[in-house]
Amino acid sequence: MTTVEHNMSMFERYLTLWVGLCILAGIVLGAVVPDFANELNRMSIHVKGAPVVSIPIAICLFFMMYPIMVKIDFEEVVKAGKSIKPVSLTLIVNWAIKPFTMYVIAYLFLGILFRGFIGENALDYVKFPLGLDLPVGSEYGSGTVVLKDGTKMLAIPLWRSYLAGCILLGVAPCTAMVLVWGYLAKGNDGHTLVMVAINSLMMLLFYGLIGGFLLDISRIPVPWEALLLSIGVYVALPLISGYLSRKWIIAAKGEQWFEGKFLHWLTPVTIMALLITLVLLFSLKGKMILENPLTIFWIAIPLFIQTMFIFAITYFAAKAIRLSYEDAAPSALIGASNHFEVAIATAVMLFGLSSGAALATVVGVLIEVPLMLALVCFCKRTSHWFSK
Repeated sequence: MTTVEHNMSMFERYLTLWVGLCILAGIVLGAVVPDFANELNRMSIHVKGAPVVSIPIAICLFFMMYPIMVKIDFEEVVKAGKSIKPVSLTLIVNWAIKPFTMYVIAYLFLGILFRGFIGENALDYVKFPLGLDLPVGSEYGSGTVVLKDGTKMLAIPLWRSYLAGCILLGVAPCTAMVLVWGYLAKGNDGHTLVMVAINSLMMLLFYGLIGGFLLDISRIPVPWEALLLSIGVYVALPLISGYLSRKWIIAAKGEQWFEGKFLHWLTPVTIMALLITLVLLFSLKGKMILENPLTIFWIAIPLFIQTMFIFAITYFAAKAIRLSYEDAAPSALIGASNHFEVAIATAVMLFGLSSGAALATVVGVLIEVPLMLALVCFCKRTSHWFSK
């Protein structure tokens, strides 16, 4: 079994600070190099004349995902049978409740309460859906096909773009930082590792199905070719790479070297790749944020409410079915946190680096660390609620 790090690294502990600095760096980069977006699009794999996969971004996003996947020992999944109740609770919350409450809460705030603040007629220009060949002027979902800078784009209401990003966050259960949250809360490390492995496998089955369904009813339909490509590139590829390289490295160098050396070298890779991606993203969205500085605030409110709501129902459900605190705490923390790496990767693939959807997924990063640390403290203070 891969050991859980006992302490948060400097990158993890101050992640909110690093994200804030990346926002500033990205805005400055966008102001100093205004043609940066065009240069980035030139380094892309094009399909039918449209940039589909940005090569530098794809590299960054792979290195966000691979260090997470290589840490997972999938053989631990078989031990889940000994803990039916906590595993069942986590799966029900993550896949039968959380995606749908995220949609309802985000729609209520972004589509109704904050719509006037975001802009009734504000538009976002997102990537033209992969696999479609529609003429300029055609209607697709809530958007219209337009020609922007010589490239076909889809013009959709800005609030719907933010909603799409929230949906992608809500359908991605955490499989990385939750290892840290579970340890800090003095939870059951074995249960946490098992759930990380199971959720990684479940994402291959349900991420596209549930995400595609919710995007469709949000009138932001995404062709299945695009969803399958996104899942393949940003979930399956690092998952398979992590599994195979883990087996090869342990066979060649031993488990002690793998955990003591290799994983130690990988620790900062995910965060560094994430921060580079954020600089690139904000270099393209900086102007919009400066013109409407409350944008991040409007997006953060529904994400905050969703996190607290899912944590509460999971934590109290765990108490109702008489789980031990050691199983209840990580179950609730897994449900409350998001796999923002996958959400960012998918938003960039489906809608583009400069999209409002990608920006919404980044707001998830911005608020997650301080919020999850607060929930960890709450868990520790209420551990006496649960019977031994």
